[in-house]
Amino acid sequence: MKAKQKTAAVLLSGMLAMTSAPLTALPAGAAEGDILVTDFEDGDVSAFSKRGDTDTSVIGISEEGAYSGTKCMAVTERTKNWNGPSLALESVGCKPGVQYLVSAMVKAQWYCECMLSMQYTDADGEAHYNNLTKVTSQGEWVQIPQTKFSFSEDMSDVQIYIEGNSAEVALYVDDFALTEAPVYPIEQDIPGLKDVYAADFRIGCATTAGELAPKSTKDLIKKHFNSVTLGNELKPENMLDQKATQAYLEETGDNTKPIVKLNGSAKIILNFCRDNNIPVRGHVLVWHSQTPGWFFKDNYTLEGDWVDKETMTKRMEAYIKGVFEALEAEYSDVNFYAWDVVNEAWTDGGQPRTGGTYDENRESSGWVQIWGDNSFIEDAFTFARKYAPKGCKLYYNDFNEYMQSKRDAIIKMALDLKEKGLIDGIGLQSHLNVTNNGGSDPFPSVQVYASALNKYCETGLDIQITELDATYNTTVANGEELQAQYYSDIMDAIVANKDSISAVVFWGTTDDQSWRADRLPLLFNEDYTAKPCFYSIIDGIDYTVPPATTTVSTETTTTLPTGALLRGDVDCNGDVNVADAVLLARFNAEDKEITVSAKGKQNADVNSDSNTDTEDLTRILEYLAGILPSL
Repeated sequence: MKAKQKTAAVLLSGMLAMTSAPLTALPAGAAEGDILVTDFEDGDVSAFSKRGDTDTSVIGISEEGAYSGTKCMAVTERTKNWNGPSLALESVGCKPGVQYLVSAMVKAQWYCECMLSMQYTDADGEAHYNNLTKVTSQGEWVQIPQTKFSFSEDMSDVQIYIEGNSAEVALYVDDFALTEAPVYPIEQDIPGLKDVYAADFRIGCATTAGELAPKSTKDLIKKHFNSVTLGNELKPENMLDQKATQAYLEETGDNTKPIVKLNGSAKIILNFCRDNNIPVRGHVLVWHSQTPGWFFKDNYTLEGDWVDKETMTKRMEAYIKGVFEALEAEYSDVNFYAWDVVNEAWTDGGQPRTGGTYDENRESSGWVQIWGDNSFIEDAFTFARKYAPKGCKLYYNDFNEYMQSKRDAIIKMALDLKEKGLIDGIGLQSHLNVTNNGGSDPFPSVQVYASALNKYCETGLDIQITELDATYNTTVANGEELQAQYYSDIMDAIVANKDSISAVVFWGTTDDQSWRADRLPLLFNEDYTAKPCFYSIIDGIDYTVPPATTTVSTETTTTLPTGALLRGDVDCNGDVNVADAVLLARFNAEDKEITVSAKGKQNADVNSDSNTDTEDLTRILEYLAGILPSL
């Protein structure tokens, strides 16, 4: 942390002491933001419990082989992989919309992959399980690295837990730490990407329900992006309801109608898009991956026989129809401007995938198993064209799209579908590498990528860059500089074809939330600050920033205060100093001995979100500490 940031943190710590109380009792010496930090030397494991009545785990204390001190938590008598110690977040005072950091030392009795995971129940009562990070122990202590997570107000019964992929293996945990992550407001004084490229194409991002929980992520999306792709929530495994489908089969005898259910996690993101008028790219209908094997089998069980092509064709149609009907029923006012109908059907060699289920082999395709080849693609587009909402364009989407054999197969397929009026465009994922294999040569090269892009544009179909990110080896001294130049060159190639390209979508928001987080692939750091690659793709572009709008809640006032606005001047004396920060802190704490005028409240809303809260206080303090150049 830089010295100025430390100064601001000290100031902020003092101010917030007046506005908040500890979430839970902590041992002496606990740092601000600590929720549960323990080395188990006090013998207390009461915060942790086994995962339900069928979990056979016994959770206690071991006084042998601790990582630090003389004691650690021992989890013995496990009989299932998912058995393990669980921490209910509500029980220790964790709250939605706040980002947390968790870390621990873990040891397995013998070889075992140990996973830190999160469980929650969505608004519809459906349970979800997300793996946060994974380490492998072969009888020695290994560190579960500090891992960030958050949850939204639509999630309940939220727990974090440690499990292992080997049943009957005892697990040991030491130096467990759950703390609040630092809160970082976004940079308001930089251009919005969607404004910079407004004359060229949409600029979008992907996000997940958990990633969207913090207010800063919402602010980042609203400032920079005018398209959102749901990272996982609309994929087949999250839309198909096995229990409801089996119940329908038992009730009706109909073996051709899978039941589609819009899950609570999807609703979190769609509600955000609806409330902020942000268009959505649908992702994805027909895909070999993340499509459960039972969908292709008799009686909708993985153990059943493969159904025939006629049955599966009816299931495909019912599924695609069901997805669009579910969205129309609840989100008719959301602009689904594009849908990935089929995803990743071709190998890098330009051949169909091998047949099989995703459950058994993640590269195999249940669709190819039944159709025998990639002819299922035409059926998928036929049904999507029949049921998609009016104005929604349909795309084929794939990765490694610059590989020659794959490129040629995609183009040939797309031109055939175009002739039949079934496809509108091609999605190029564009998961790129700035420093391939640790070196300085990128893969693909800008020339190879640009050449492939030109050929796709020559098809006359609409092109969208759907999942853009570019990793670099963090051990390379000039990695950020190389990344900035590479991003700049790739965007130059894209802009050169802007007449054929309608959207560029980055696959994520901040580096730490990316699926390739260890290689820092995106435009924004963990603290929401823009990276050199952000500036490299806006440098030299002429653009017009749209006029700012101010929204005033009718619950508090119907007119704006008169007079000049001076951000941060809470006491309205014409200056911004520590007295303003103290006044705002007391106002936020509902101190009845002070008052803030209507003009002061407007000045206090430094981030222009129509609220006066601790985020505004943080920005004032950062300004006083010299971190922010202006308010």
